[in-house]
Amino acid sequence: MNRYDYIICGAGLAGVSSARILAEKGAKILILEKLSHVGGSVYDLLDDSGILVHKYGPHIFHTNNKKVFNFLSRFTKWNKYSHKVEAKFPECNVPVPFNLKSIEKVYGAEKAEDLLNFVKKEFGTDTVSVMSLVESKTPELSALGKFVYDNIFLYYTVKQWGKKPSEVDPKTTSRVPVRFSYDDRYFTDEYQGLPLESYTTMIKAMLSHENITVKTGIDALKRVKLENGKIYFDGEQTEAKVIYTGETDRLFGYCFGRLPYRTLDFKFETYKKDSFQPVATVNYTVSEDFTRITEFKKLTLQKKDGITTVMKEYPRRYEGKDGEIPYYPVETDESRKMYGEYVKLASDYPTLILVGRLAEYKYYNMDAVVARTLELFE
Repeated sequence: MNRYDYIICGAGLAGVSSARILAEKGAKILILEKLSHVGGSVYDLLDDSGILVHKYGPHIFHTNNKKVFNFLSRFTKWNKYSHKVEAKFPECNVPVPFNLKSIEKVYGAEKAEDLLNFVKKEFGTDTVSVMSLVESKTPELSALGKFVYDNIFLYYTVKQWGKKPSEVDPKTTSRVPVRFSYDDRYFTDEYQGLPLESYTTMIKAMLSHENITVKTGIDALKRVKLENGKIYFDGEQTEAKVIYTGETDRLFGYCFGRLPYRTLDFKFETYKKDSFQPVATVNYTVSEDFTRITEFKKLTLQKKDGITTVMKEYPRRYEGKDGEIPYYPVETDESRKMYGEYVKLASDYPTLILVGRLAEYKYYNMDAVVARTLELFE
């Protein structure tokens, strides 16, 4: 093991970005990945019908961070897709985030113009949070805010996080925008899109460096052990730094308890038709057990006539069973306190570095993961 400067546990975006940055600085890297493939949650592949699908849920890259965009652009070109989402209503679908197009569909064009004038007068901006509308002294704006909260946010959150409606804190909508413009893009970042070929192709290009060795199908924690401030690899103490990207509670044998997560079950369906739905993602905010349906051809802009594949997402509590993947940290005062205990324990190991969504117990977007690795290792 003396020939490796770093052992990276996990070949997801955090691990792969770390590896590439360090390899270009001359470090020798060994990556151990439990799955049979690289890429982690951004892994994509062709299904049996020839449609490029995202195995672990849809991933749309978006950022305002030019440094992150330039770094990833070294390994892929982009299809410049701008994500659009609609919410399923009984009468019609409406664009999300709620905007003037949505308001016109629900209330009509004349009422939309009135609401726009009220917003300009009271807030002086064309983007207002749902809670600001709910708390508005203008009755019409308050009614709009309550409508969006109840029909777009509340029950979707109930399904996503497994809460009762009474348990959803209205203050969590503080960042949920209502746009009084006709911009119906889900994200407004300067740089948006998906890799022109695939995420998997991009990840493999990032790993294509003489200083990087990748081994898949290996559970790193069966070979990397932490004990009394020292790190062991295959039973021998190693001076290599360890970059860990998995669940921190698992790294330490759940000694302070299990951190809570939400996981997802996916149901893929293929249809012999050109198109299944009007936009890439339709949220089922009130009806159905699933939260959303994604049609992959509309994300990837893949041209394939007469067939399409969609995916339904069913959130549930993560139990740590074989095959389950923790996707969303459930951040509470208790879970943050528990994670803090694990961080204190990790500080006893000077050559251990925690990076990424699971290791840092924080829901990162893809660009934030890359920004974090650039911050740490450049």
